[in-house]
Amino acid sequence: MNHSLQQNIPSLQNLLRELPPNLFLQKLSKDYAGAIVFSSSFSFEDQVITHLIGDQQLPIQIFTLDTGRLFAETYSVWSNTLDRYKISIKAYYPNATILESFVEKKGPNAFYESVENRKDCCFIRKVEPLKRALSGNAIWITGLRAEHSSDRGDLQSIEWDESNQIIKYHPLLHWTTKQVTDFIATNNIPYNPLHDKGFVSIGCAPCTRAIKEGEDFRAGRWWWEDANKKECGLHVHQ
Repeated sequence: MNHSLQQNIPSLQNLLRELPPNLFLQKLSKDYAGAIVFSSSFSFEDQVITHLIGDQQLPIQIFTLDTGRLFAETYSVWSNTLDRYKISIKAYYPNATILESFVEKKGPNAFYESVENRKDCCFIRKVEPLKRALSGNAIWITGLRAEHSSDRGDLQSIEWDESNQIIKYHPLLHWTTKQVTDFIATNNIPYNPLHDKGFVSIGCAPCTRAIKEGEDFRAGRWWWEDANKKECGLHVHQ
């Protein structure tokens, strides 16, 4: 366990009470220079955070997990984001050997057949690349919001991720959907047009659908599974 890093959390939580997200990101980028990363899936939330980083040209490495099964619209907003902010976004891809073996043995759509297969697919395409992306870093910035899952109601904006041995910061954890969309509109931020078609949580194309009025935020992800199995393993709650 990285005790020295974990011991920084109380002081960071105190500082967070005094600073808005843009200034707190400034502070983090100075104090943890070269060891702070932001993971983006180009969602509404992630685009807000990218704006806060790109608009200030903060030295925070932005990365994304390209699973190989993303929507065409996701690649378009990725390209538009690069053009808008003139920043670098590092892409992490699945281990080719492991992925090739999985698809050869179980087929390209095996994730529909069982929860075990789906979790294996998520691990290969997302969790393992994420661990590579986080390795050696101290701060991981995410776009998690409490509204998106009932499991996130007790999260702290600054927390310790035991599985990845890293401090996590969720700048928009307590933002409402209206706050997010208003910020996007006010600052003319590029966003995924699928959001306008009822897609809330956008992941891999075969595993994501638009939600209907009144449905839970996560209803559009792995909709063929039980509601209590709606996480892919990227964010493990201790």
